Amino acid sequence: MLRTAWLGALALATFVQFAPAAPAQAQAWPQKPISFIVPFPAGGGTDAFARPLAAQIEAQLGQRVLVDNRAGAGGTVGASAAAKAEPDGYTFFIGAAHHAIAPALYPKLDYDILTDFIPIGIVSQPPQVVVVHPGKVEAKTLMELIEYGRKNPDKLNYGSAGNGTTHHLAGELFKILSKANFTHVPYRGAGPLMQDLIAGQVDLAFDGLGSSAAQISGGKLRALAVASAKRNPAIPDVPTAAEAGLPGYEVSTWYAMWAPKNTPAPIVQRMQDELKKALASKMIGDVWAKNGSEIPDVYGASFAAFVKAEVDRWGKVVKEADVRAN
Repeated sequence: MLRTAWLGALALATFVQFAPAAPAQAQAWPQKPISFIVPFPAGGGTDAFARPLAAQIEAQLGQRVLVDNRAGAGGTVGASAAAKAEPDGYTFFIGAAHHAIAPALYPKLDYDILTDFIPIGIVSQPPQVVVVHPGKVEAKTLMELIEYGRKNPDKLNYGSAGNGTTHHLAGELFKILSKANFTHVPYRGAGPLMQDLIAGQVDLAFDGLGSSAAQISGGKLRALAVASAKRNPAIPDVPTAAEAGLPGYEVSTWYAMWAPKNTPAPIVQRMQDELKKALASKMIGDVWAKNGSEIPDVYGASFAAFVKAEVDRWGKVVKEADVRAN
């Protein structure tokens, strides 16, 4: 009996000594504040989703989650910083559809969105919306805007979050389909663009609904059409582009989370679990609905495949439209 008990104790001690340490590592994490690098200025579409998400995950983890805005070069400055961050589980990257466009636009990037990051999941996916400054643009409908752009080429200007961003390509696609011409004015992010659009420094934008929804409901911007297959619950009175007279004009953006390459797998899994939990929360559901976004269900390998397809798709668009970074 004593020998049996001794052997059992020895086996238990051996198991404890050699048991994998990874789960314990995940349980111990986080022990200090976490940073979400957002590669655009405060006030833009990425920021509109990153900050509520950071607050929700902070509440879940009981540890500070800080938003670190690092703008520049169509979001590539922040992406580069995130790719080079210490892979210790305390830095994550909140990027966007722009980062699937960047490889075609900036051939000398010092990071690779497909190999230098670990995909965690898509955070949100709002559609683009055609918005105008109500005091500067007389058009009340999409067709009125198109007719004006055809008869007065390049007299109106449209702002974007930067060369090669979804705002820019959405505008170029609109010009191709509508045969209307507007002058492109690139900004260093959707935040500065929105400030100038509200102030009347630019006339219109093909913006993500995440950053425009509040301005539309507040009467500061007039929405002419949403670039999706169906109307959006956040702005139910705004027609789709097809309903407004421009079939085939469908553009949506997306925002997502990555970890730097070599971040420990247990921490990546834990953050993915926390992201799923956050997106299922009432707070996030309410904010996303207000910002006109669906709540995605795309994580890990499925997200990686999605990004690869987006890189290929936007690469073709950049080439065909001859879009270049200034």
